[in-house]
Amino acid sequence: MSAAALHAAPDTAPLRTAVITASTRDGRFGPTVTQWFTRLAAGRDDLETELVDLAEHPVPNTLSWSPPAEDQQLLAPLTAKLEAADAFVIVTPEYNHSFPASLKQAVDWHYTQWQAKPVGFVSYGGIGGGLRAVEQLRLVFAELHAVTVRDSVSLHRAHEAFDGDGELRESAVAEGAAKGMLDQLAWWGRALRAARAEHPYGR
Repeated sequence: MSAAALHAAPDTAPLRTAVITASTRDGRFGPTVTQWFTRLAAGRDDLETELVDLAEHPVPNTLSWSPPAEDQQLLAPLTAKLEAADAFVIVTPEYNHSFPASLKQAVDWHYTQWQAKPVGFVSYGGIGGGLRAVEQLRLVFAELHAVTVRDSVSLHRAHEAFDGDGELRESAVAEGAAKGMLDQLAWWGRALRAARAEHPYGR
């Protein structure tokens, strides 16, 4: 095969997708939602998911342009996972009409790791299903040069919606929403990965 043909061949490798559990609060419901979602995503050949639980990746409380060595060491595992990802799915609750401070800290400590990559959302909460958190996150990720996909998964009254085994009692609507969001994430993920490979992204 010629070099030109190799260059034109589509990249069919699965997208490395970081599924980020945003809440670190005691008694949080996030891991239940994350596990349900990743079980769905595991059935797809075009995605390869990696769980990123922010409760396992504490970040320094004070932002710094030049973090000291101990802060760099603390950040390194999370930074490496974000850098390696082709796409992201944020699993977030809604706290006071917004998203958790733990997520904002993790987002703000990074920059190039988010650039020119797609972001999908799975939100949960009470009657609002976390939608206000997602709308605010869209603004944040736009500033970071990331692409948020249009469709999202919103789980209303999540604590009541799941049974004791971590499965949704009525799953058809949520599973359909998850498929739609992941289809969009995969399209953007492939397109942006190819674009980054050909033309490294810059501001």
